[in-house]
Amino acid sequence: MKLVAHKSFKRAFKKLIKKNPQLQDKVLGILDLLENDPFTPSLKSHKLTGDLDGYWSCSVNYDCRIIFTFSQDEHSEETLIILVDIGSHDEVY
Repeated sequence: MKLVAHKSFKRAFKKLIKKNPQLQDKVLGILDLLENDPFTPSLKSHKLTGDLDGYWSCSVNYDCRIIFTFSQDEHSEETLIILVDIGSHDEVY
């Protein structure tokens, strides 16, 4: 699987790290886990409903979430994990 960061994720990530520089290593570790196995129990990955139907969420820590979705690469048939947003529970939902 391959991670692909959407523009909205990159923007939100920069904002998050500016406010909480200590979170950067934690987030990068979580992204490694996500790329290797999006359903690792420690990520608490779960499907979203309502306005975010079709998206998934995983936990970075108590309050920080990453929103992502799955896609297929047309050429390589590889599964892509599209990173959509990151932030506090209230910011992303």
